[in-house]
Amino acid sequence: MSFEVSADAYGRFMGRYSEQLAVPFAALAGLRPDGRALDVGCGTGALTAELVRSLGAGAVSATDPSRAFVAAFRARFPDIEVQDAPAERLPFPGGHFDAALAQLVVHFMSDPVAGLREMARVTRPGGVVAACVWDHAGGRGPLTAFWRAALGLDPQARDESHLAGAREGHLAELFGAAGLDQIESTMLTVSTRFAGFDEWWEPFTLGVGPAGNHVRGLDARQRAALRDRCASLLPREGAFEVTASAWAATGRVGAG
Repeated sequence: MSFEVSADAYGRFMGRYSEQLAVPFAALAGLRPDGRALDVGCGTGALTAELVRSLGAGAVSATDPSRAFVAAFRARFPDIEVQDAPAERLPFPGGHFDAALAQLVVHFMSDPVAGLREMARVTRPGGVVAACVWDHAGGRGPLTAFWRAALGLDPQARDESHLAGAREGHLAELFGAAGLDQIESTMLTVSTRFAGFDEWWEPFTLGVGPAGNHVRGLDARQRAALRDRCASLLPREGAFEVTASAWAATGRVGAG
């Protein structure tokens, strides 16, 4: 899945969720104050900002395969090393970090096990690898109402429930396949507020991720029908909150 969209578009689509999620996710990794961390698939820097608050800019590095995101990241964090690279080919020596984290990334890796294995490779023995993915399969992700509406109109629509790590227990399975030890998993939950339906709907028209691609593939009539179906599932007037949950897993790198 390509994310060659503007950083602003991604921020409007997912930023309000990912910025909140970064706080409990970074805490889950149990970062040492004197440690070094890698943000894999950093996007626009939601998790990076939290890592910097915990460790300082000098102890954080990042990668992302999207040129647009890397450029926006460099403008936001000029003092942090960021490289244009996929998770499956991390440009760092073995054992370079105390922790490698991937927030909302594993399900978009071309090879999740290879990506997690690379994260383990660049992490020192005894260090932590952590990842999280929205609970799309369990219907508790931030896009649940959208995909429920889309599938109601087109049962053949390809939602995100099949993606890696998006169902209970799957992240732990992937961690095990990648050779990680002491694997633990949990669920993290955040809530975000919208002023009204239009504020909720507009980001879906920006072409971000599978949901954005689905909307862009519709004609005007189909798009209007989808908008109306989404509106029927959400409060029609006034502000409302969307609660979203993600599966998260941590594992330790063995001594080899």
